[in-house]
Amino acid sequence: MQNIPESTKKYFQQKKATILDYNSYKQFAIFVPLIMKDGELQIIFQIRSNHVRQPGEICFPGGKVEKTDHSTSSAAVRELSEELGVPEKDVQLLGELDYLVTPFHFMLFPFIGVLPSHTQFQLNKGEVEDIFFVPVSTLMDMTPKVHHIHLEMEPEKNFPYHLIPNGEDYNWRSGIVNEEFYEYNGHVIWGLTARILTHALTELQGTLKER
Repeated sequence: MQNIPESTKKYFQQKKATILDYNSYKQFAIFVPLIMKDGELQIIFQIRSNHVRQPGEICFPGGKVEKTDHSTSSAAVRELSEELGVPEKDVQLLGELDYLVTPFHFMLFPFIGVLPSHTQFQLNKGEVEDIFFVPVSTLMDMTPKVHHIHLEMEPEKNFPYHLIPNGEDYNWRSGIVNEEFYEYNGHVIWGLTARILTHALTELQGTLKER
């Protein structure tokens, strides 16, 4: 230890861990919006317009974190404001949810917050076809259907098998993604939206019991 430079010791003592290759991931901020409607707490969902990727799918407000965003939370609020036409000053950010790292080099930073019950929505039709509301209590009573997607490793054609043990017979790892499906009034909520929804409901459940 005595041969280790003091600068090296100081560097690692002060270093805060992050995600390996963090800067190579595309970062997205997501907002899970709550609103009091018809006397109960509800979650707002968006239907993607035909002008964006994955048209017709259900999602939460959100998008790519831009260099001009001060933080991932400010990016989430900005995206909600732009997509739903809600003034940022009317958005009450409650806090952050667990972030999500996907196999496709995406990193999602979800947040949860509340909109005033009197909110007038001005949808950005370039991105949002429509919105709908689902009571939190209804969602908590649901048991989503679960299906599986199998992930397999497929090395490129010129992969250097001669450099690894067992060559082409190497025992590659595989994985399984659990896909959840919520169905409500003809709408299907699945994919990353369903994963974030399940997490948000779990976090909400304990707090609502205190009321």
